[in-house]
Amino acid sequence: MKLLQKAIFALCLCAVSGCALCAKTQVTKASGGKLPNGAEVEIYTLKDEKLEMQVLTYGGEVISLKVPDRDGKMADVVLGFDDPSGYYDNSNSKAASFFGPIVGRYANRIAHAQFKLDGKVYTLAKNNGDNSLHGGPTGFHNRMWKGKIIPDGVELKYLSKDGEEGYPGDLSVTVRYTVAGSDLKIDYSATTDKPTVVNLTNHSYFNLAGQGNGTILQEQLQLHASRFTPVDANLIPTGELKPVAGTPFDFQKPHAVGERINADDEQIRLGHGYDHNFVIDGGGKELTVAAEVYDASSGRVLKVSTTEPGVQFYTSNFLDGSIKGKQGIAYPRNGALCLETQHFPDSPNHPDFPTTVLRPGGKFHSVTVYSFSTR
Repeated sequence: MKLLQKAIFALCLCAVSGCALCAKTQVTKASGGKLPNGAEVEIYTLKDEKLEMQVLTYGGEVISLKVPDRDGKMADVVLGFDDPSGYYDNSNSKAASFFGPIVGRYANRIAHAQFKLDGKVYTLAKNNGDNSLHGGPTGFHNRMWKGKIIPDGVELKYLSKDGEEGYPGDLSVTVRYTVAGSDLKIDYSATTDKPTVVNLTNHSYFNLAGQGNGTILQEQLQLHASRFTPVDANLIPTGELKPVAGTPFDFQKPHAVGERINADDEQIRLGHGYDHNFVIDGGGKELTVAAEVYDASSGRVLKVSTTEPGVQFYTSNFLDGSIKGKQGIAYPRNGALCLETQHFPDSPNHPDFPTTVLRPGGKFHSVTVYSFSTR
């Protein structure tokens, strides 16, 4: 009887915590080359029946994400490079494209590269005109992470030291990529020893027809967001939460991405297309569906769920064919779309926005799930 009780307990514990014996996703590690300073880069491959992805320890980059179309044919649906060095060779402009990395310490923009916290002004590195973008020029996307295999995935850790890119506090960050069936789950957590601000996301560029296969203008998008945050000429939020109804930003029902991308609209002009944060209806607490994308040519569907309050919808407006990616394909304007789950841009300078402040003793925790299917 005692043996039976122990067996039942072990099964219950396994179901709660996960274990290598029960994991269904195959996870392997290989060399991803060396950085110019000699540091070894690793590639982790996560493979399940309907999803296969690869992650670099440099930047936590998602460098490949293969899913089937309606006929079962697999294709890579994220932009990037065949050679891992394309992600960490900073002698060219490739790394500035943010193809698939973990973005932090603060994703998106902070106006004038500064913010005030507890009465003190912190000055950050500028890399977007007068602003700080995605944590600065050597943000988390340009850092080496320490990886290890976990059940169904890979765990990446990074310690961002006090003062890095101007941010206060030693920030200990853990990001877990796990795969189950057709779902990719990204679990972010962080702790700090000083008050700081944190906003983490993944910056993958998706084309559901297959990377390099034309533009995403024909893909159908639905955003579960009745409001968005308008921006000024520097793409900094004005502070308003504006209803999308009656504007080209109304994706509450599915619309083709390109249907209104050239509309005579001030916000469209400022963003050179879509490059805006949407306020997820009911978002910011439990896992909530934020967006769904459908590509009729392949039948692929992407559903994005998150615990974050916002999602940045970006239509790769600044790709111009000068970057050659996988298979030597020149990536065109609107060659992909990004759905960056996040807190709002410039939140440290907008007290009315959901706070991004993290204090000692607290824990930042965020989950985003990318679910793939076909129809």
